[in-house]
Amino acid sequence: MTPRARISFQSPDRPAPVLLVSPCGDDHDVLPGILEHPHWEWHRTKSCRQALRVLSNHAIAVLICERDLPDGSWRNLLDAAMKLSAPPNLIVCSRLADDWLWAEVLNLGGYDLLIKPFDREEVSRVVFLAWDSWKRRRERDAASRPAETAIAAGAAWASVA
Repeated sequence: MTPRARISFQSPDRPAPVLLVSPCGDDHDVLPGILEHPHWEWHRTKSCRQALRVLSNHAIAVLICERDLPDGSWRNLLDAAMKLSAPPNLIVCSRLADDWLWAEVLNLGGYDLLIKPFDREEVSRVVFLAWDSWKRRRERDAASRPAETAIAAGAAWASVA
């Protein structure tokens, strides 16, 4: 058996907004400490209500959320995030993670699950891939908009003729 290769994920080349929602003070210290790079732009809240305010005022790429919050759960934030024009990829954190929770997160539209205590490599991998997926989705959406505009304009022109 060969040893597992260490994978190094690059940090974003421009600010990547991450929203951390957790009532656990340790999470607010540990996660930004794992992802030490000036291009991760951290927003930190401890409740759903506070997180909803941040989501309404900032474009967030990655939403890292504790499974249970004092005023709701990750599902409340996922529902709110899915209504945004550029929804963030949601990652759920929990000490009580199991296959059922992981499947529920993925089936409802979440991105992934992180198990506590956090593993540095796993956090780096999951958050980087969530950000990269969000960035690529935005690039695809932006590239398709001119084509949609041209098609709509062509349809409008055809209806006039």
